[in-house]
Amino acid sequence: MPFATEARANLKLALPLIAAQLAGVGMGAVDTMFAGHLTPKALVAVAIGANINVVPFVFFAGLFMAASAIVSKRRGEAARHEDGLHAANAAASVGAFARGLLLLAIACGLTWTAGIWLLAPAMIHGLHLAADTEAVAVGYLRCYGFSGIGLCLWFCLRYCAEGLSASRPVMWVGLLGFVLNALLNWLLIYGAGPIPALGVNGSGIATALACLAMPLAMLLCYARLPSLRLAGLFTTGMEAGAAATALRLGLPIGTTMLAEAGLFVAVSLLMARLGESVVAAHQVAINVASIAFMIPLGIALATTVRVAFFAGAAQPRLARRAGWSGMGLGFANALLNAAVMLLGGSLLVRAYTADAGIAAQATGFLALAAAFQIFDGVQVTASGALRGLHDTRRPMFITLAAYWLVGMPVAWWLAFGLGLGPNGLWWGLTAGLAAAAFGLAARFSMLKVSA
Repeated sequence: MPFATEARANLKLALPLIAAQLAGVGMGAVDTMFAGHLTPKALVAVAIGANINVVPFVFFAGLFMAASAIVSKRRGEAARHEDGLHAANAAASVGAFARGLLLLAIACGLTWTAGIWLLAPAMIHGLHLAADTEAVAVGYLRCYGFSGIGLCLWFCLRYCAEGLSASRPVMWVGLLGFVLNALLNWLLIYGAGPIPALGVNGSGIATALACLAMPLAMLLCYARLPSLRLAGLFTTGMEAGAAATALRLGLPIGTTMLAEAGLFVAVSLLMARLGESVVAAHQVAINVASIAFMIPLGIALATTVRVAFFAGAAQPRLARRAGWSGMGLGFANALLNAAVMLLGGSLLVRAYTADAGIAAQATGFLALAAAFQIFDGVQVTASGALRGLHDTRRPMFITLAAYWLVGMPVAWWLAFGLGLGPNGLWWGLTAGLAAAAFGLAARFSMLKVSA
């Protein structure tokens, strides 16, 4: 199997996942846009709520991401034997695993929502906002926190579907969530007919309802679509150790994703020391970079499935080729993203701000973002390849060291030690991502894939 063939297979799986990732990012953008047309307090409430909620979001998304590697590897193990009995046993195994994992998803979702509901007043109060703004932010965050239940169920069903190489249903359900969130935002914020105008709280409720609708729609896909019906999700019995299996593989993934998100949050907080215009410009540039990141992330998710399948099928050469092909696609996309940011940065920035000073600084930040795109594209796909080999603990330590022993100290030293200011912080991000990219790629290169 040449690399070009593997790259096409990867992209066939990845493109719908990229669309689903962009739809997820779009839901947050919709909330922000609707809030922006209410009051400044509403916009502050949405911004604070989204930033607080990102911690459990990133962690639980990483935890359940393990499901795609587990399910795909089992499919590969069944493909080894090429007979109906083993295929039937593999399907039953996936269904039993998914049913067991749903119990974990319910427990995680309830923990997420209860934690937000109980801790919201204390978390918001610690930000020292004006009393009326604080009240609005607490109300919104509590409504928005109910999205945790639906999201954990969505993560569980989504990543099991990806493990079955059924990425199109994931895309369509993700787009459904995006459209439904927009409609519910409009309906609940402003009211219509017998439905009262709920203001910013309506936005939080809208997102929670859209996030609950997605797993319900996904369950319908499991019942109706041949690509998912083979899992037998609605039969009886469940795998007793499903939660333990997922936690063993998924907890390091969630920790890894928190480490990366934490680095970016810390840099954003340090930007606040350099002035409001710097913060605004940084927010514009990091938003553009975050949208661009959805493409290599989709490729990484597909790489996990491809590598895990070949590993389960005892085809180490193809598993390794699938990993390197995914990294190659991530690198190629990073070059394209970097070129767009370098050549079209000023045009992208105009969509966010009309302030000439902020626009000029944001354009400069995008030029720096172009540099870290290269390393970001490699590190995320290398991490995906390692997940496919069920190797998550060592990569966790590699990324923790890269982000917090390299990235953060370098950012601080360049920005405040050498006086490079905000540019130094961006170079610190690049250093952390570069260390992660080299470390994870080296780990994949050295890791033995058993036959």
